[in-house]
Amino acid sequence: MSRSARSAFLLAGLLASAGVAHFVSPKQFDATVPTSLPGSPRAWTKASGVAELALAAGLALPATRRASARATALFFAGVFPANVKMAYDWRGRPPQQRAIAYGRLPLQIPLILWARSVGRPDTGR
Repeated sequence: MSRSARSAFLLAGLLASAGVAHFVSPKQFDATVPTSLPGSPRAWTKASGVAELALAAGLALPATRRASARATALFFAGVFPANVKMAYDWRGRPPQQRAIAYGRLPLQIPLILWARSVGRPDTGR
């Protein structure tokens, strides 16, 4: 298996795990949904869980990997406002929890870059 295929499967696993978590423990995700979005936070939690599962499946299949990688990069950029809301809401929490919330903000950049790299043509390495 090539390096880029392994990377795609790792990213797919990360997304699948996160997608499942949206259904297993939705309350924590509901709290990060910006109030400016229409509808209920639970609907957005479920929708983002479904999106993560679909993106994971797309990344796992070579035929859909390139398009799914682009969509994954856009998804990571799109959920950034939820991470900002979480950091803002958690500003009064204990230092360890604040560190988690603040640490998620710059983490979006490598996730976006990872998704973009998975979408590049496989060099066979």
